[in-house]
Amino acid sequence: MKISVILAHPHKKSFNYAIYETVLKTLKKNGHDVRAHDLYYEKFNPLLEGFELVNGETSDWRIIRHREEIKEADGIIVIHPNWWGQPPAILKGWIDRVLRSGVAYEFHEDDDGSGVPNGLLKAKLAMVFNTANTPEERENEVFGDPLERIWKDCVFDFCGIKNFYRKMFRVMASSPLQEREKWLNEVKKLINTYFPDENQKIENKFN
Repeated sequence: MKISVILAHPHKKSFNYAIYETVLKTLKKNGHDVRAHDLYYEKFNPLLEGFELVNGETSDWRIIRHREEIKEADGIIVIHPNWWGQPPAILKGWIDRVLRSGVAYEFHEDDDGSGVPNGLLKAKLAMVFNTANTPEERENEVFGDPLERIWKDCVFDFCGIKNFYRKMFRVMASSPLQEREKWLNEVKKLINTYFPDENQKIENKFN
């Protein structure tokens, strides 16, 4: 399977980066074709160019590459911290520039853009890994878990991906090393569950 993995965190010693490395290692071990992007390392430009807003055309070859990869992806994995109940700005820019009309969705010819679009992404599953310092009870009661709505309904369902899984790790600020190691093992198990070993799948098919 072709799997796109998107990381949005500026610090390589962060737990987000540890999740990213665990995801990549597990996917590659399972025989998948991984397209990995650390947006901060790549210096991804989140700013829409003026004419790009109108017709989607861009002079940035990186944007074109991201669009082509996301169209081909059989699975999508996004990793980022919870900042103000939202993804980091660089990732919001990735959504704006990559998940464009004609790439991730389209409206009917006679639709002015106010109707319900047809999702174009062919990925069978989208996964999101988040980190936060807000306790779960407060997140749900006070803020309503906005990241769940953003990714599940506003982004992936809109783009045609109905199978969605999201995992939040918290509270990062007070988590000991032992707990973080446990969380990384959980990441590995989740990847093995949703994106299992391709060779094993072939063996099972003929057994």
